[in-house]
Amino acid sequence: MTATSTPLAKCQICGSGHLAPILFLGFIPPVNTMPPVGSIAEEQVAYPLELLRCEDCTLVQIGLEVDQQVLFPYSYPYLSGSTRILRENFADLYREVQLLTNLGADDFVVDIGSNDGTLLSNFLTGGHKVLGVDPSQAGEAARQRGIETTTSYFNKENAAKLRQSHSPAKVVTAANVFAHIGDIHTVVEGITELLTDDGIFVSESHYLASLVETLQYDTIYHEHLRYYSLGSLKNLLESHGLEVFHAHRIPTHGGSIRVFAGRKGQHEINGAVPRILAEEDKAGITDGSALTDFAARVNQSKLDLYGLLAPLKAEGARIYGIGAPSRASTLINYVGLDAGILDCVLEISTSHKLGKYIPGSRIPVLDEAKLFEDQPEYALLLSWHIADELIGILGKKGFKGRFIVPLPEPHVT
Repeated sequence: MTATSTPLAKCQICGSGHLAPILFLGFIPPVNTMPPVGSIAEEQVAYPLELLRCEDCTLVQIGLEVDQQVLFPYSYPYLSGSTRILRENFADLYREVQLLTNLGADDFVVDIGSNDGTLLSNFLTGGHKVLGVDPSQAGEAARQRGIETTTSYFNKENAAKLRQSHSPAKVVTAANVFAHIGDIHTVVEGITELLTDDGIFVSESHYLASLVETLQYDTIYHEHLRYYSLGSLKNLLESHGLEVFHAHRIPTHGGSIRVFAGRKGQHEINGAVPRILAEEDKAGITDGSALTDFAARVNQSKLDLYGLLAPLKAEGARIYGIGAPSRASTLINYVGLDAGILDCVLEISTSHKLGKYIPGSRIPVLDEAKLFEDQPEYALLLSWHIADELIGILGKKGFKGRFIVPLPEPHVT
């Protein structure tokens, strides 16, 4: 064990030590540990990746916290504006906030983990005062768009400073980041510190029910410390005096949940909240019964994918991966793919990942133009959760081969 990781022997929400193992995916390197193509292979740090469930408060989490400086360094390469579905999703979030609160021109909006400012750009265009909080270089892209951004991690101490230097926030958002931060209680304390009395907190997180339903084991990696159900998220927020008053599922990242919360008694509770909680009960999410065969299904999916790829390679087929999202690292390492099976992974020409190897492998990430120049027989969609969109785009661009969708059931289309 190194100083860059901390075992999570207790529940991250309630502190219980009653954690039941669900799935062990092996020793996986951090998803952004990508050596340059052509470099000699050197030792690469890998951390155990195990999914656990709290038997007391129902939270599903991983068993190890890797230091944020390792997972989210200043050089963190991800830009949220590069994905159409996210741009549309954040525009929809803004419209929904307008419907649920009387957001005025002078009201202050803060986004935690603001990245390149794609979410906040909607509020800025709407005439509101905005501030992004993000520790990575993506903040520079936001500043170039006119979005004030502070380069830091969010916590209670920083929230108090922001309230003093700016003003209380009518809206605080945290999209695809609320499950990533280690000491989640200091984050929620910071949110409550920053919010106005009638303010709202909007979170978007990958949804546990979606993960189970469509077998998304590839979304399990060290950046994701927790996998929320609405029930477990409600437990967390209520422990800090915040009340969930609206929620619904959204399609981002293969299935997420958007949750609205405010100070207790400030907002009328929408009927969607009890409905989703009842759905979780019925599906076995609340009592954990839906997770009992999850590991077996994941293991079978791994065997099925390898069994699909092996005969194709034996026939001499070329298989190129499409997209290098973080989830691709888990799938490639867990299934045991290497450069002898997956010739390369392709990304758009502006990607920060070009010219690097997929973590834990010698599979190079190359320019997408290679797909149309080489015309391999198969393209493996590593961003399979947007398969329909990718198939349409790549077909229009001129790819003539066939597509392999790895999850939830591996198949050729």
